[in-house]
Amino acid sequence: MINASERPLRFEAVRDGRAAPVTCAACGCRLERVGFVEQAAWFHFGPMGGRDARGCRVGCAELAHDTSGQP
Repeated sequence: MINASERPLRFEAVRDGRAAPVTCAACGCRLERVGFVEQAAWFHFGPMGGRDARGCRVGCAELAHDTSGQP
């Protein structure tokens, strides 16, 4: 069973005029902010061995991303 996150969902990006979560430009996975707002970096949620949270192997799974989702 998958439990809902206890942390509130942070909308940091704007797409089509609406607030949206930051997603990876390469694979579309939702990214998690690490650090303070001014100095934040975005990472794949739970990267393990070059794989994203879904288990897919992506080259940028362990790299920092910017707010546009670019590694």
